[in-house]
Amino acid sequence: MTEHASGASEEETAAEATQGLTWQPESGGQRLRLLSFNAQVGIHSSRLHHYVTNSWKHVLPYGGRMTNLERVARFIRDFDIVGVQELDGGSLRSRFVDLSNWLSERAEFPHAYTRINRDLGQIAKHSLALFSRVEPVHVQMHSLPGPLPGRGAVEARYAMGNGEELVLFLLHLALSRRARRQQLDYVAERIEDQPHAVVMGDLNCQQDSPEIRRLVARTGLMEPMACPATYPAWDPQRVFDHILLTPDLHVSDMRVYNVALSDHLPVGVEIELPLGERLDVRQAPA
Repeated sequence: MTEHASGASEEETAAEATQGLTWQPESGGQRLRLLSFNAQVGIHSSRLHHYVTNSWKHVLPYGGRMTNLERVARFIRDFDIVGVQELDGGSLRSRFVDLSNWLSERAEFPHAYTRINRDLGQIAKHSLALFSRVEPVHVQMHSLPGPLPGRGAVEARYAMGNGEELVLFLLHLALSRRARRQQLDYVAERIEDQPHAVVMGDLNCQQDSPEIRRLVARTGLMEPMACPATYPAWDPQRVFDHILLTPDLHVSDMRVYNVALSDHLPVGVEIELPLGERLDVRQAPA
């Protein structure tokens, strides 16, 4: 887990390059912008065959990685809380740069928390990261169950004015349905009694999947909202990337961003906290 001071970054927004649903609620609480994005270790893919022709980039360094991640940094800096999957904790392919730290500094997030899910030494350090302009009161790293090691979660708890907490889980789930069910059961045990909760990440399953329906049934989370597909980025057919919320977190805006940065498209929501509740948000720099 890392936390550090912010660094400089060029400002550029891609908010106009969007597709999705937008609506306004009746409440008027404080708003937070949340984003989930699978960054594919800084590799931009625009065709199916790139999984073959770009496969070496998952193992070896290449010049375009940091250029593409610079674009990612400019995009995510407009949000308050960002969860990023498929980064690298500092190995040969990233020229031993911790991409989570680098990205959070370039996007000027004052709080960054990284979990290395699968450590292959100098070859690769698969990781996910949570970036926040709000300082959590508690952060915990979790190893998720499953037949194969290497899947994890970041849990962050944010203080609310009434003494309660907003609990957020950032996930990158397994490819097999059985493992995903085990992993979401693990999360459900930890949020089933929480009135204010967010579960987000690359869940590797669609909103009507049995494992997501089971998670919703066991917790106070709402059923997933209708959402444009997020995968693959060049011809989206499946909704793999999700932000699930409890009903008290009113959605004032929700969209999938049509930006060519990875093999996934980012999904974002703007939520309103219950009326009268606030978090101490540090705004994105001008």
